[in-house]
Amino acid sequence: MKNSNSANSISASGLHFLLFILSGLFITNSFFAQTLSDNYGSLYRFQFKNTPFPDKNRAEGHTYKDIFYDKETHYNDSTTLVFVPQYYKPESDADIIVYFHGWNNNVDSVLSKFQLIEQLYSSKREAILVMPEGPKNAPDSYGGKLEEDERFRLLIEEVISGLSSKLNRKLTLGNITLAGHSGAYRVMAYILLRGGLTSKINEVVLFDALYGDTEKYSYWIDNYNGRFINIYTPDGGTKKESENLMLCLDGWNIPYTSVKGDNYSMEQLNSNRIIFIASALGHNEVISSQNQLMKFLSLSHRR
Repeated sequence: MKNSNSANSISASGLHFLLFILSGLFITNSFFAQTLSDNYGSLYRFQFKNTPFPDKNRAEGHTYKDIFYDKETHYNDSTTLVFVPQYYKPESDADIIVYFHGWNNNVDSVLSKFQLIEQLYSSKREAILVMPEGPKNAPDSYGGKLEEDERFRLLIEEVISGLSSKLNRKLTLGNITLAGHSGAYRVMAYILLRGGLTSKINEVVLFDALYGDTEKYSYWIDNYNGRFINIYTPDGGTKKESENLMLCLDGWNIPYTSVKGDNYSMEQLNSNRIIFIASALGHNEVISSQNQLMKFLSLSHRR
């Protein structure tokens, strides 16, 4: 009887310890993000109505490979982080960079893991970084409410309104850069298709993310004059789809440049509208290991 009680006690203690560690990791990520922002600018944490989640199609959670991901933990966070660099001069037209994280991440974890704030700051791009929470710490590409007609426009209206209040200055929307890693491809594709602000999107950057919905990206490339950068890896699962898209562009006589390796120059990037980079790096190394995001944001703007 004593042994049984002891086992139960250890189990309960272990559970409490695990919960403590997990909560500590969350607090650490949030604290780290806030500390970063204090050094480089201002980070605002908004709760908006038009974020991806909560959403009716994940009201009962989601199962992937026999593992259940409940709504409360993974699909109920309406956070949008907005970072304004110290050097940013508030203009009436605010250019924004909207970044979507991939699988098994959250908005706080990717800030530190991929040095998003530092890279924007180093690029000196006159733009604001916007990060809506996606499927939180879950293996899921679903874009939630942002797959609906005009929903992206409504979210960005909330961002502009909330930021105008924080900066005490009336802002209007300028140009939009869409960027995302891995499973972010799906929400980005639907935003291009029917988000309501496609004409405002002048850059699309895919970090090893072209797993599908290629027809939506193809349409945008063919019908709009924005810059398209697709960096892909040999083992990330995006190589075949990237090569298929290049094959289609060849057939449609749409010019592009294809770079092999990771030693491309800024001149190569700046002189081409459509860029494919066959990286030799790993899936999680294509965003920040060589300051890739910073380099892409440093390119001359396309209006």
